[in-house]
Amino acid sequence: MSTPAVVIAAPASGSGKTTVATGLIGALRRAGHRVAPFKIGPDFIDPGYHALAAGRPGRNLDPVLVGEPLIGPLYRHGSDDADISVVEGVMGLFDGRIADAMTGTPRGSTAHVAALLSAPVVLVVDARGQSHSVAALLHGFATFDHSVRLAGVILNRVGSARHDEVLRQACEQAGVPVLGSIPRTAELAVPSRHLGLVTAVEHGRQATAAVEAMT
Repeated sequence: MSTPAVVIAAPASGSGKTTVATGLIGALRRAGHRVAPFKIGPDFIDPGYHALAAGRPGRNLDPVLVGEPLIGPLYRHGSDDADISVVEGVMGLFDGRIADAMTGTPRGSTAHVAALLSAPVVLVVDARGQSHSVAALLHGFATFDHSVRLAGVILNRVGSARHDEVLRQACEQAGVPVLGSIPRTAELAVPSRHLGLVTAVEHGRQATAAVEAMT
């Protein structure tokens, strides 16, 4: 891997990966960086939002479909002229091919691709309805697979300043740095529908407005 990358992961789907990844892509672009966006798996919806934020196509990295040997070349091709890459994960950090679940980190999982890229992982945690329990959650994700480098956590859907303070204390107890926190607000949500997100093309101006709010 030549261009540095950061992988945006989560304990489960619906935690806010797309919101954080899209926001980070847009913020880096506004700061003058050339950002290469990637999505793990065959998803064709999230890359549309990534493309709006990055001003360049979003690409997929799927070792189940193309095989491990092609992930490196595909990554280098997609990030060749970029300063940094933002790679959005799929489902939970260790979720991949079910058949592989009992033999180690499943193929196609976010953890699998992060290891192939030797890239650090930032975990997005939906903080609704929890406080100190986040310490146990982070400890588990940080120690489950030592080939995964957990660089920090972003706390999503934080209810108040006091909630933020308690969560940060819990993260410190787990030894995982807090890289940021996001308050609960509908403005930062990607438009969604039953069984999945809505494509950026379908939502047109609303998609553009959503991306602007995220960045």
